[in-house]
Amino acid sequence: MGTLVNYSTDKGVAILTLTDPPVNACTYEMFKELDANVLEARFDDDVHVVVLTGHGDKYFSAGANVNMLREADESFKYYFSLHASETLFRFERTPKLFIAAINGHAVGGGFEIALACDLRIARAGAFQIGLPEVNLGILPGLGGTQRLSRLLGKGRAMELIVEGQILPAEQAQSAGLVHKVWAADTHEAFLRRVIDYAHGFCPPGRAAMAIGNVKRAIQGGADMSLEGGLALERELVQELFRSHDAKEGLLAFTQKRKATFRGQ
Repeated sequence: MGTLVNYSTDKGVAILTLTDPPVNACTYEMFKELDANVLEARFDDDVHVVVLTGHGDKYFSAGANVNMLREADESFKYYFSLHASETLFRFERTPKLFIAAINGHAVGGGFEIALACDLRIARAGAFQIGLPEVNLGILPGLGGTQRLSRLLGKGRAMELIVEGQILPAEQAQSAGLVHKVWAADTHEAFLRRVIDYAHGFCPPGRAAMAIGNVKRAIQGGADMSLEGGLALERELVQELFRSHDAKEGLLAFTQKRKATFRGQ
């Protein structure tokens, strides 16, 4: 679709690749393309999972382009952050699973992109992951302070951000920053494994609509009261009970066979 974010599909999985060598740094132009690609995947009924990765073997993304930030005026910087935050918010409000395939270094804004994904899988190796913005005299401005504190709790997020810690993939997993770390000889092999994993959330093997509603319940209910979250959960499960896949899943269970889902 564009030159800075490559869009492709593979059997129900959309692959979005940040493509601005050598470090895939974030710019307003990249986020415009990323935003458009998210909408493309959202409206495509054949897409059930979105995988986000970086181009090459070394960088997922090194974060915001420092030269852009240094040269731009304050108004541009504000609207850049606002638009980037709105784009990442789309990740969380799209009822399809988003998986970050962290193929290399993911620091600053690059890791903030990954934080907005539902699952984060990192390639094993000496790759750095974290939010070191304080070393530049700024703070994570694309949702990092908010998402990391919700993920890890205020105390641990405070420690990681104020110390500007960047961790290798295995330590990042132990700290709770990523869900899985997978070894692979090349980026291509790593991405292939993540895409194969993503296929496991697609029909006919998995009820993608149910997964989408799980995401809606968790994302929508996270900032609600318990009572409000439970009410949202009830509405979403009721919606699923009316679906083909719920009827098929319950019938297959009683017939002791594997369900064949349609994603509807």
